[in-house]
Amino acid sequence: MSALHRLAATIEARKGADPDSSWTAKLLSKGPEKCAEKFGEEAVEAIIEAVRGDRDRLTAEAADVIFHLLVMLAARDISLAEVEAELTRREGLSGLAEKAARQG
Repeated sequence: MSALHRLAATIEARKGADPDSSWTAKLLSKGPEKCAEKFGEEAVEAIIEAVRGDRDRLTAEAADVIFHLLVMLAARDISLAEVEAELTRREGLSGLAEKAARQG
């Protein structure tokens, strides 16, 4: 099992945990909107580091983005497996064709 799958499993397990004992449980207890807000904050921080060009900081911020993306998905009961299935469905498609199909 990859680190990403272990992380997704840990986040799922934290759904019912005491918010006072886990950052993940605390964030999930605040609802999907707060989880989305936190994901957005982390994404902005990653963008800033990408512009600055600091590889180590960007790597750390990218890890935060992935973590908070998984938390946001868990808050809406969307699993990593569902996201993987969507990526698999898109494999081999032109990005332009896939985007056009979503708009039509």
